Amino acid sequence: MVERGSKKENNFGCKKRCGCLREDVKDVLEKYRKKLGKRIKFDNYKPGPVVSREYKLFRKETTTGKRTFYEDLCNFSEKIIKVNPNEKDKLKLKRSIDSAHININLGGSTSLAVLVVFSFIILAIFVALFSFVILGELKLLLPLFLIIIGVVLLKPLSNSPNYIASKWRLKVSNQMVLCILYIVMYMRHTSNLEHALKFSTDHIGGPLALDLRKVFWNIETGKYSTIKESLDHYLETWRTYNLEFVEAFHLIESSLYEPTEARRVTLLEKSLGVILDGTYEKMLHYAHDLKTPITMLHMFGIVLPILGLVMFPLVGSFMEGIRWWHLALLYNIILPIAVFYIGTNILSKRPTGYGESEITELIPGYNKLRGKGTFSIILGVSILLIGFLPLLLHAVNPGFDFEFGMFGKFLGYNDGVGPFGIGALAFSFFVPLGIALGVGTYYKQRTGKLIKVRDATKVLEKEFASSLFQLGNRIGDGIPAEVAFGRIAKTLKGTPTGEFFERVHINLSKLGMSLKEAIFNKKAGAMLLFPSSLIESSMKVLLESAKKGPKVVSKSLISISAYVNRIHTVNERLKDLLAEVISSMKSQIGFLTPIIAGIVVGLASMIVTVIGKLSGLFSSFAVEESAQFNVGAIVEIFKIQEVIPSFYFQLIVGVYVVQVVILLTILYNGVENGPDKLNEQHLIGKNLYRSVPLYIVIAFIVTLLFNILAAGIIGGIQQI
Repeated sequence: MVERGSKKENNFGCKKRCGCLREDVKDVLEKYRKKLGKRIKFDNYKPGPVVSREYKLFRKETTTGKRTFYEDLCNFSEKIIKVNPNEKDKLKLKRSIDSAHININLGGSTSLAVLVVFSFIILAIFVALFSFVILGELKLLLPLFLIIIGVVLLKPLSNSPNYIASKWRLKVSNQMVLCILYIVMYMRHTSNLEHALKFSTDHIGGPLALDLRKVFWNIETGKYSTIKESLDHYLETWRTYNLEFVEAFHLIESSLYEPTEARRVTLLEKSLGVILDGTYEKMLHYAHDLKTPITMLHMFGIVLPILGLVMFPLVGSFMEGIRWWHLALLYNIILPIAVFYIGTNILSKRPTGYGESEITELIPGYNKLRGKGTFSIILGVSILLIGFLPLLLHAVNPGFDFEFGMFGKFLGYNDGVGPFGIGALAFSFFVPLGIALGVGTYYKQRTGKLIKVRDATKVLEKEFASSLFQLGNRIGDGIPAEVAFGRIAKTLKGTPTGEFFERVHINLSKLGMSLKEAIFNKKAGAMLLFPSSLIESSMKVLLESAKKGPKVVSKSLISISAYVNRIHTVNERLKDLLAEVISSMKSQIGFLTPIIAGIVVGLASMIVTVIGKLSGLFSSFAVEESAQFNVGAIVEIFKIQEVIPSFYFQLIVGVYVVQVVILLTILYNGVENGPDKLNEQHLIGKNLYRSVPLYIVIAFIVTLLFNILAAGIIGGIQQI
């Protein structure tokens, strides 16, 4: 007899040690294989839809999706001039490109930055040569300015993947609370991490869903062997930015190994508590740290620049060569970019939050509700043309003008320079009005109906927690779910929640649908009325837990009610923390900026009027009087030809007000709601409709008053 493990025979009885099986061993294995085969269909086995579907979705969104304009620019730049980043920045750029799923190589952003710098330098040289050859004078101000812009853009463009990744993290972090909520909701009744992740991925949507699909994709491609390994690798990327999210997931993973149900549920509830408490603590610090940057942004980016505009009508008199387009370059290009950059930095530090209801993918007939903007374009262009009438009239008939009472000439062209008249200034108000009404109407048409649907959904979500508690109690008392829906509908009659439950009850009792069809039917389901991920996921938990009996359903619904109430409480506390900052920003958008800008335009108009009148008055003095009083020196100071016309001045200020309203609205919405594009567009339309007309009314009234005052002063001087 040969001992086990000897050199003469392997463990399976084969003397050749080739790893093959003895006949008796084969018979035993075949016997058990047949027994298992009766229970499990090995031949018909196919991979479950959890992984393969996620892989297909991820591959579709990441490999076949259209590249962005930025990605095309980076890839194009790298083909022309390939510049690799320095070793210190490589690791951070690599992480940013991977985390934000940017389809560029490591040197793409650096190549783009260098190419842009070279482009600005070449443009500066071309402008300098053009001025020297055509004008006969070498003008270096604009070329120098172009070179400075190119050099300033080098660092931001090189680090642009970091900014994109920061924006991506902001979007992802705004979904984290909901992600943990959905996982806890699912694992409350079914302790399966893989299915819970899939459930969460299906309902949160957006960037975090793409990240979670990549977790499955890494398993599909063999990079990791288990869901835990792949998930832990993903969580490591968040350890620096959101430790609470990582800890919450680790608690969820720990619940899988708990021997008792009570301990498992405790860990799941603690995971939700960890991320909610962390969110509140971070938002508390953020609210305190936000006051100073917002105040500085308002003062140095808006108030002081607008107040500084008062002196610009005089700048042309004391500094030759300064024209209105220099002012436009500063106020309508450089300052808005600076305000946007500072605002983006403020938003990048915003911690996680409870995101708004995302309805773009859920609502039926979304494209129909999202109206077209054709009318807004026609409206905006029509009003803009009215604003440019003074220029058009002068171009068609240079001699056209007439007296306008005490205000002088209506258009006010002086030797082809102008227009300086109050009539031209009045027409110029139509330019910012046209832009504001055009953009505002466009966003109102695009978002008006969608906002109404979402507002109704938010009301339903607010009431839904208490109705879930009632539903859970009724089912726990032994009442069938079909009957419980009808009773709660009667209790909550007249409310959005009552309407939702009533639709479910009608579908069950009158249309003979199953519970699943009554809720999710694509033609008559109750979910069509109120597209909400939270409500949809709660109803799916109801259907899943119903397979395990009414007691499990009751516990699941009551626990979901408690979770939703807890999140709602934290969300309200977060709004309280930000209330002061939000109120300040609303006042800046609503009346402070329009009023200050309107007063400045009125003052500037008066200054231009006074300079024009004094210039004409002093020029009409007799030569003897001029020599006696040295009036010639005064005339040289008040040269109306060098003064920036109030028409262009108001255009610059008006457009700047429109830009500031849009930028502050984006910042205000980002601080309060996070990256909520639908609400952002709705608020932009709403604020443009309010703030810009207010600015125009204030500016027009102040301009009239100050010009009447100026006319009186000049009249008194003429009498002397």
